[in-house]
Amino acid sequence: MKYRVVLAGKYPQGTFERLKAALNRDSFDFVKVENEEEYNSMKDADILILRVFKAPRKIIDNNKNLKIIMRWGAGYDSVDVDYASKKGIIVTNTPGANAYSVAELTIMLMLAVGRKLLSHQECLKNGIWSKNTFINESYSLNNKTLGIIGAGNIGRRVAKYAQVFGAKTQYYDEYRLSRDQEKIYNLEFKNFEEIIKTSDIVTLHVPLTKNNFHLIGKDEINIMKKGAILINTSRGGLIDDMELLKAVTSGKLLGAGLDVVENEPLDKNDELLKNSNIIVTPHIGGGTADISDVIIPMISEDIINFIEGVKINHIVNKELFN
Repeated sequence: MKYRVVLAGKYPQGTFERLKAALNRDSFDFVKVENEEEYNSMKDADILILRVFKAPRKIIDNNKNLKIIMRWGAGYDSVDVDYASKKGIIVTNTPGANAYSVAELTIMLMLAVGRKLLSHQECLKNGIWSKNTFINESYSLNNKTLGIIGAGNIGRRVAKYAQVFGAKTQYYDEYRLSRDQEKIYNLEFKNFEEIIKTSDIVTLHVPLTKNNFHLIGKDEINIMKKGAILINTSRGGLIDDMELLKAVTSGKLLGAGLDVVENEPLDKNDELLKNSNIIVTPHIGGGTADISDVIIPMISEDIINFIEGVKINHIVNKELFN
């Protein structure tokens, strides 16, 4: 049997060729689909690899022979996993593959917000040498308390990076780490409300689910420390962006760093972009050229394991398979 492998969306240069080389067998027929119109009309995928494109019920129904949907990244909220499971389709992801790049961006946003990067840039563009303009509103990470919500691969790596800058790290996770892990990562466990109340910086590293939409809303922002910073490099929808905007505008919060927002792609006239204390990047956390070095071997291994009938390592809907 020959499996049609579809690489859908935009990927780092050379990804398609490297994937073909990694799966150098007669069992595969490789196709690249880059535009949405072609993707929506596609009907013959056996194995579908997705980065930006979504896999709702319609896409699943269009491709009657679909056997695996593979996410290029850890998040899988863009896939209708329940429906895929009903159809007997395996859904996989690549957990931890982009942890280093997302963690780096998270730290970058903390530093940029804390040091008023956009404010300085705007001043310089307008001929203002702002050396001392924001000195009373600028903060380092040293001796700050960083509250990490979600202690998975990314959250733990953020903790390690922040500690290098002298930050104290505490965390909340629905599934608490072992005592040994807490010691290894120098993380102190606190309940969700305590994290919100006591942290100078709060950063989110959890998937978006039906139960945690607006995890950080008006009530949570109200109990945050005055002058705190909020960071979201996980998924839009975890924060009520309009309540966040109000809090930064009023001075309740010092600022925010957002790699993800509720309404993506963000309109150029969106109010979030008009506040120099809010830094928005266009969902680039895992978007580096060298991420292929990690993800291609993971995806290739899962595909080969599937066709050979052995255990697949990165199944999301594992309760139905293996």
